[in-house]
Amino acid sequence: MKKLLKFLKKMVLSIIAIIVIFIISVILFINYYPSFGGDISKERQSLYTESIQFDNGIFVNTNRVNMDMSFLETLSLARKFLFEKVENGRPKQDILVPKIDSSNIANYASPTRFLWFGHSTFLVQMNHKNILIDPMFSDVPAPHSMLGSKRFSSKLPIEIQQLPKIDAVLISHDHYDHLDYKSILVLKDKVGKFYTPLGVGIHLEAWGVLRENIIELDWWQETSFDDLKFVCTPARHFSGRKFSNRQSTLWSSWVIQSETENIFFSGDSGYDKHFKEIGNKYGPFDFAMMECGQYNTLWPDIHMFPEETAQAGIDIKAKKIMPIHWGAFKLSMHSWTEPIERLTIKANELDLQVLTPKIGEPFLLNTNQSTKRRWWKQKDQTIDY
Repeated sequence: MKKLLKFLKKMVLSIIAIIVIFIISVILFINYYPSFGGDISKERQSLYTESIQFDNGIFVNTNRVNMDMSFLETLSLARKFLFEKVENGRPKQDILVPKIDSSNIANYASPTRFLWFGHSTFLVQMNHKNILIDPMFSDVPAPHSMLGSKRFSSKLPIEIQQLPKIDAVLISHDHYDHLDYKSILVLKDKVGKFYTPLGVGIHLEAWGVLRENIIELDWWQETSFDDLKFVCTPARHFSGRKFSNRQSTLWSSWVIQSETENIFFSGDSGYDKHFKEIGNKYGPFDFAMMECGQYNTLWPDIHMFPEETAQAGIDIKAKKIMPIHWGAFKLSMHSWTEPIERLTIKANELDLQVLTPKIGEPFLLNTNQSTKRRWWKQKDQTIDY
């Protein structure tokens, strides 16, 4: 009996030691692993007090959003992610994407051309400039590659190291699927200027980007970039790269204007009146990249359902829209093709033109290419550009 008690005591102590080590490891990981980015200091917060979106030390939506799920809702969500299989949640095989030669990118001049990398990442080549939007080139949208599911395509159309000089980077918010630590490390020395909503620059600075190369804007603020104009416009979402810094930085959509073209990028956003406000102030838009994916009834205020995406396209007065925030990662419980299928049906009802280019397929605005193709239902064939 004494031997048994002694053995049990050792087991209990060992379990306690493992738990303590685990907790300490998690704390050290969160506080010191670089991908979590920077933390807003009190001094930095003082710079944001003039923003009407900044309230009591955090950024808020115009129409407040309840981000607190109940304990039972949290358990239900965790169970669904971990144990419930979503039918067609991922492509049965990796999506094959075209391979693009680096010279095709470096030597391109005009007209305005777009290249979608899946999810919300774009290269926009406009007015002899290379503009990256929400650069996320890693395989997993998480602080560490072991903490998330991999990209639907095993390769990118062009590797991040092969990209030419990037004149400007636009970032919508600081979530991992939009602001990627590893991507910034590779990009930072070849980027002219980074444009972010208020506060997001703190992460870039933590990763070695010079502060003078970062321009932070509040909603409705405009800035000139040579012959282009960038406008930081509202979105209905939230921010934070760890539990302790939620809402510490602002989130946004973006308007990109030249003398001849007007483009909108929604970032992540739930449906709200801000789309009409943006449309009335800056529309009509020649083209709009609109969030459409990763929605769920548990978070209806921070991500749009596909039917809302179509209506938002009408609200901002877009001539053409393209669904984004799908096709690359599984971050919700719908099938991977549901967003595009539902959006297409609603857009047809609203007589709204939808572009559906394949990942890695360069496309122009003055063409009808990719408006009728349903590549997600066909066997993918790799094309080199």
